Amino acid sequence: MKNRIESDSMGDLQVPQEALYGAQTQRAINNFPVSGRAMPEAFIRALLTAKAAAAQANLKLGLLPSNIANSISDVAKELLAREDLMTHFPVDVFQTGSGTSSNMNANEVLATLASSKSGETVSANDHINFGQSSNDIIPSCIHISSALEVKTSLLPALNHLHAAILSKAKSVDHHIKTGRTHLMDAMPVRLSQSLMSWATQIEQNIYFINSILPKLQTLAQGGTAVGTGINADPEFANEFNRQLSLLVGEEFTPADNLFTHISTQDMVVSLSGQLKATAVSIMKIANDLRWMNSGPLAGLGEISLEALQPGSSIMPGKVNPVIPEAAAMVSAQVIGNDAAITVGGQAGNFELNVMLPMIADNILSSIELLANVSRLLADKAITTFTVNDGQLKLALGRNPILVTALNPIIGYLKAAEIAKKAYKEGRAVLDVAEEETDIPRKELEKLLDPAKLTEGGLG
Repeated sequence: MKNRIESDSMGDLQVPQEALYGAQTQRAINNFPVSGRAMPEAFIRALLTAKAAAAQANLKLGLLPSNIANSISDVAKELLAREDLMTHFPVDVFQTGSGTSSNMNANEVLATLASSKSGETVSANDHINFGQSSNDIIPSCIHISSALEVKTSLLPALNHLHAAILSKAKSVDHHIKTGRTHLMDAMPVRLSQSLMSWATQIEQNIYFINSILPKLQTLAQGGTAVGTGINADPEFANEFNRQLSLLVGEEFTPADNLFTHISTQDMVVSLSGQLKATAVSIMKIANDLRWMNSGPLAGLGEISLEALQPGSSIMPGKVNPVIPEAAAMVSAQVIGNDAAITVGGQAGNFELNVMLPMIADNILSSIELLANVSRLLADKAITTFTVNDGQLKLALGRNPILVTALNPIIGYLKAAEIAKKAYKEGRAVLDVAEEETDIPRKELEKLLDPAKLTEGGLG
């Protein structure tokens, strides 16, 4: 590979001949061979968009010449449209805690392209980074990328999942199944009632995620190094947010306290906590599906999930609940991501949080994983499962817990006696109750009707 010599404040350094970045990016590549994983594309896109907004803000404030400012904005937009975008942003996630390396990576790439476009020398620090610091633009871009990904990807996916559950609940309302508490037989429920519980879980998560967005859309930009706004025009924060809002079609505003947004990531920790709650909901739904699908002969066998692929390399004919398993693994990963983000959030030492790249990587990972698996769960598990009604009825007919409906009439102890006898003898509780009480069979059939028992109330 041919190299060229680039210089920065620390001296000369060899950089690949064709690279758009310069010496500071190359130092980061050399210094951080940790994971081999670059910053998320959504974050890089937010960073380039922020650079375009900053250039236009500085132009509006008369702080950059129009040729240079417009060249910066133009090349940022052109870069965002390139298929090879991410090849120009190789800095590892595990880098300097402020994300300075990623900031300078963007500054250097844009300076190279803007210099070529404008025919003038555009400086990575003096022009691209004018009025900014890594310490305000990196936390700002975590907020920007998270908010945009939640709005464009996660919330539509969760709404899709919610709609799929509601539709399925309506179609299975006539099916009655054995309820279970402690994984043990309990009073009957409609299958739709189980699904509507899931739907409410997802609906609640959507509500709470939405409630975080207004604060997430407030930015640290304008605070520069420590929050005081040194080397930035007093109007830069307002103008930056105006320009950014125009570019992305969503409203962003300056934080009420720039010090807080630079030294903490409390809003992202809050979002992550709600993503964790969403993951917990999805894991519950996935596990319910796995249990109901279990068997098909030696398990519950209440539903049959869509057969998507062979389930074993050695056991012919085996089919596994692969989508719920994937959903459960995503949930576990999001919960783990939240733990890392929580630790990262407490790393706000005095005026700067120093785990910003790791926080960005994990929050965007959680958003992407939950969005993708929500659609899979909706389309390839919930929408497509079939109900094994014969199995539901067989289990219901043998369920001695139905005798609970007789408690108000014969008392708990007598009902328990009937339930134990029915279980011991493997008989229907209806038959045993007819023998052990003076209630007419027709009345018992009404009292023990599983469909009626799903409606609650006194017998």
